[in-house]
Order: sequence, then structure tokens, then C-alpha cells
Amino acid sequence: MSHEILRIENLKQHFVSGKGLLKKGYVVKAVDGVSLSVHAGETLGLVGESGCGKSSLGRTILKLYEPTEGRIFFEGQDITGLSGKAMRQLRKEMQIVFQDPMESLNPRHTIGMILSEPFEIHRIGTANERAQWVDELLIKVGLPTSAAQRYPHEFSGGQRQRIGIARAIALKPKLLICDESVSALDVSVQAQILNLLLTLQQEMNLAVIFISHDLSVVKHVSDRVAVMYFGKVVETGPTKALYANPQHEYTQQLLAAIPITHPKYRKVKRQAEQAHSLMAESNVHGAQDSAHQMESL
Repeated sequence: MSHEILRIENLKQHFVSGKGLLKKGYVVKAVDGVSLSVHAGETLGLVGESGCGKSSLGRTILKLYEPTEGRIFFEGQDITGLSGKAMRQLRKEMQIVFQDPMESLNPRHTIGMILSEPFEIHRIGTANERAQWVDELLIKVGLPTSAAQRYPHEFSGGQRQRIGIARAIALKPKLLICDESVSALDVSVQAQILNLLLTLQQEMNLAVIFISHDLSVVKHVSDRVAVMYFGKVVETGPTKALYANPQHEYTQQLLAAIPITHPKYRKVKRQAEQAHSLMAESNVHGAQDSAHQMESL
């Protein structure tokens, strides 16, 4: 089995909201005691509805937010208490792909400047080497090298996401967190980006945490799935097993909410729901009849 890249233990991220001059404020428990691990070459799908704490967990793992409590281990090293300067060296190993690349790409910089920035920050290579690496990154994510001279607004949403992925893998990280990275894209473009991520993962042996509210997408890319609900992980397991036999009621509700596009299977689902409803109704009537019989005794 591949070695463990990341392990978090009882991780908590609490925010104080509504605090003012005359207000005490209240605590929002965005992440409330989560324990997980991810191995090299593995994709962990993190699912749950909006507001459940998925994105907060991803940013806390990368220490973009300082954790309120708990511990974060990266390749066996406890990085929970590392300072900003010490974390800078680890940034090469841990990267993130955001949901909206337009918000994370500087509109005043060319794509070449954006992609060479990681090398400049970490003082890697000469100007000529960086230009060569930028071309290689563009080719790797399926874009022409001429894209280096253009600006973010000149590209489509899918192309901008490819640029965001190129920037994330520039320093050859070991852990990649994809935060709703395909949710803003058309379905056909989603498939292209997902296939690109899977290809890059295999080539680079990346550990990936794939954050999404779309369970059908997570099923396609994940080896294991963790289900979040109000800041906690309520269920986790291998993808096939979890989708085939969900144990937690919340997971069952999420899976039941997945839309079925094929008419044949949609009809089967509707018939099953009707049968389940009739069975539940008969059980209620049966219980009521039993109660009436007991009262008459």
C-alpha cells in the first residue's frame, strides 16, 4: 500500500460571527472534530451540502486558516504549529485548485507571468528555464504555448480552470486539494477537466482531496468518500461500498437526491419510491389498528 501523505486528528475550525462593539458574537463550528487520512495516489472525495464545512476543512488542512484545535500531519511531520515562514517551504508540496479561477487569477498578469510566479517565489530556475517550464505546463494541461502571452479574460471557464490546475502542479506537489473545481463548468467541460485531473494524478502520483456537493462527480473520481454534515464527518468508506450501501441517514438522503437522467431508470426509481411509500403507509395503518385493538381490550 502507498504511504500516507496526510493525516488529520480531531481537527476543528471555529469562527466568531456577529461580534461588534456591543455584541458578544457567537461561535460558528465550521469544522468540528474531523479525523481523516489520505495516501499517495489516492483520491478522497469530500461531499456534503453547501455550508457543511467542506471548503473550510480544505483551507484549514493547508493552514490558510489556523486550526482552532486538533493536529495536522504531512508525511509524518506535525505541521499544526508551524510558522508562516516554515510553512512556505511546505507550500511546494501542498496546493489547491479553487472553484472560480477568474477570482484567483490576476487579471493584470499574462498567463506566462501567472505560471512563472511559483518559481519566482521559491527562487527556482533562471528566466529562460521558467519560460520553458511555463510552456511545458501549458502543454501538459492541454493549452497551446501561445497562451502564455494572453490574459485570463481571453479564455473560457474551462480553459481558465486548466490554467489554475497548471499553476497548482507547477512545483510538483504531493497533495492537491480541488475545492469545487468543476462545479461552475458545463457538463461536457466538467468531464474534460476531471479526465485531466485523473491523468495528472496518475502521472505525478498525487494525493487528491476532491471537494464537491455533486455525488455523481465524486463517484467518478474518488477511491474513498467522506460525507460531511454540520462540520463533522458522519460516514466514510470505499466509494463503491458507500454508494451501494450507505449507513448514515444523511448519506442515504444525499444519494436519493441524485437526479436520474435515463427515462428507464427514472421510471424504476419512481416505482420503487411509490412501493416504499405504500409499504410505509400500510405499516402506519397496521400500527394504528393494533393500537385500536389494544384499547378495546
